[in-house]
Amino acid sequence: MSSASAVSHQGSVSGLGRRVAAGVAGGIAGGLVFGVLMAMMGMLPVIASMVGSSSAVVGFGVHLVISVFIGLGLTVLFGNRFLSGYGRGALTGLGYGAIWWVLGPLMIMPVMMGMPLFAVDLTALMSLMGHLIYGVILALVAVRVLKSQA
Repeated sequence: MSSASAVSHQGSVSGLGRRVAAGVAGGIAGGLVFGVLMAMMGMLPVIASMVGSSSAVVGFGVHLVISVFIGLGLTVLFGNRFLSGYGRGALTGLGYGAIWWVLGPLMIMPVMMGMPLFAVDLTALMSLMGHLIYGVILALVAVRVLKSQA
């Protein structure tokens, strides 16, 4: 391997490491805020039921794990392109949160729990608000981490 390709390879690993750190930090930050909102709405036992529990604590843990994986999805796949600044990051976070609202509570969770797909009611609209807040916090924290390690 030439020294030029080694430097290039190390740079890409370093960039990936920054994006992973940004996804984890943003996912936890957004997940904590969204988790508190979910706790206030009494939704954590519903999340826990996805793993066979009814415990709010288990639900919060499951929610945080999901939050980190979703955060990694944003930063690892799209970090350099869509998280270059706070304004662009906030807009990206809103869109990403909205996408995950459709995928999560409107599609994946109902399939897992034998409920109807795309059921939009007051609870679903409150979930939309939570997903939008999560997405913005995820993206803004990720931008901050990416900028601080650059």
